[in-house]
Amino acid sequence: MVGSLSLCLGFLGIFLPILPTTPFVLLASACFMRSSPTFHRWLHQHKTFGPILDNWHQHRAVTNKVKWRGAVCMVASFTFSIWIVPHYWLKVALVVMLIILLSWFIRLPVMEHLADEQENH
Repeated sequence: MVGSLSLCLGFLGIFLPILPTTPFVLLASACFMRSSPTFHRWLHQHKTFGPILDNWHQHRAVTNKVKWRGAVCMVASFTFSIWIVPHYWLKVALVVMLIILLSWFIRLPVMEHLADEQENH
């Protein structure tokens, strides 16, 4: 159930710029690892989701596109939350969480696939 919902949200993230794809696909992979090995294998062999999962599982890395898109989405969603919450202490807590999360996320290694690059520059 959680894996299917997570995969649907990851799929929507391909088309909706504010919804991140990678975290939802990683969560779906983790959910399907034990509940449905067949679906887990399909997910890892998928032409869109497979490279994201391979980068993460083999190198604990994301692509540059994922990193920039994720950072922009984090800043946008936290900014909206900070603007909406009525209490000053909640705003401060959200800023602190954003700084911690963004500093961790920005430090993730970048690993571009060779297939994504041109052979002859």
